[in-house]
Amino acid sequence: MIKRIGPCPTLRGEIISPGDKSISHRAAILNGIACGKATISNFSSGADCLSTVSCLKALGVELKRISSLPVAFEVQGVGGQGLHEAEDVLQAGNSATTMRLLAGLLATQSFLSIISGDSSLRSRPMGRLIHPLRLMGASVWGRGGDYLAPLVIRGGELHGITYSLPVPSAQLKSALMIAALFASGKTEIIEAAPSRDHTERLLQTMGARIEKSDRSITIIPQDIPLRSTDVCIPGDISSAAYWLVAGAIHPDARIKVRDVGINPTRTGIIDVLLQMGARLKVENQHWEGNEPVADLVIESSELVSICLSGELVPRLIDEIPLIALAACRASGTTLIQDATELRVKEVDRISTTLKEFSKMGAKMEELPDGMLIHGGNQLHGSHCSSYRDHRLAMTLAVAGLVACGETIIHHAEAADVSYPNFWQDIDKLRQTA
Repeated sequence: MIKRIGPCPTLRGEIISPGDKSISHRAAILNGIACGKATISNFSSGADCLSTVSCLKALGVELKRISSLPVAFEVQGVGGQGLHEAEDVLQAGNSATTMRLLAGLLATQSFLSIISGDSSLRSRPMGRLIHPLRLMGASVWGRGGDYLAPLVIRGGELHGITYSLPVPSAQLKSALMIAALFASGKTEIIEAAPSRDHTERLLQTMGARIEKSDRSITIIPQDIPLRSTDVCIPGDISSAAYWLVAGAIHPDARIKVRDVGINPTRTGIIDVLLQMGARLKVENQHWEGNEPVADLVIESSELVSICLSGELVPRLIDEIPLIALAACRASGTTLIQDATELRVKEVDRISTTLKEFSKMGAKMEELPDGMLIHGGNQLHGSHCSSYRDHRLAMTLAVAGLVACGETIIHHAEAADVSYPNFWQDIDKLRQTA
């Protein structure tokens, strides 16, 4: 699919951000292995989360869609040992979250599982997951010397370990936490830097025994089943980020994004935009379950350059291409470092972001672990490719709103992975004007 985006005089309106992807995955998986029935409302309708639903169904979990707009599911949990062997290969699509979290669960089951995905997912690193699961006693194999998917998992009895995460990764941390629920003995996971903590929050709500300190999490195996828990999914801040940056860099904009999750492990994009001088307000703060939620209001802003590195990076790793776009419109030179993880996402998001923005006239330099962006240059429309990466497709669309001339985005359908209504919402803001 090809999308054509041109500049518009104003951006105005309210957006309801789609349900948070990260929480949707976890709510489905954890309720699937709990005892009882639960309703998950405002579930992400993106292809990634629907891959998790499909895999869970293949493993014997009953998930019934009870609403389409917004999406809601009723989940009948089967308990920790109530899953059954799938009849075929489990397909995770483009979703690394699906593959990694389910691998942690399948390592505890007494049957054989094979889980694969599309060509992009099959190129992403899985050795960092296979190694600690093997330390716990699991039998796990992967392609490419146990580094790549498909993964073959022969579940069995696991034992607790103490493990230091090699990278700040909520997916890896969550996979090990799920495996640890059913291991013998405690498991301690040590983080070098904080990563999103949705799994810990939801598990504690469901009755899991978790002890947290500054940089470590200890999971005590379950002696009673997890409690099924109704979950209303907050809006996805990673999806809201497109509108926050669009409003900040557009010369005449005011956008409100309603009911967005503002979990402190995810609000790096808010912190960075405020550092850059964005006119951003957090309003109507409240709670949905164990997650903080608010409305975010952004207006046209005069942005300045920043240096982005260190522990802030894991809190906004998915939003860095957007921050690079904001830096293109800011005064001064912005430095982004410590973002090597971007190179092993759906695509190498450092090189692809630089390549596509350079087509639009951006002045950027590639670094091994980030990029240098020289701000203050007017972008111009160009033929661009998303490389079938959902985040790059949407970032290029936001760039097109402030570029001179028309921006033509190839493989724009990639946005469906996380935000199926993105193109309708961008039209809504333009039409409201």
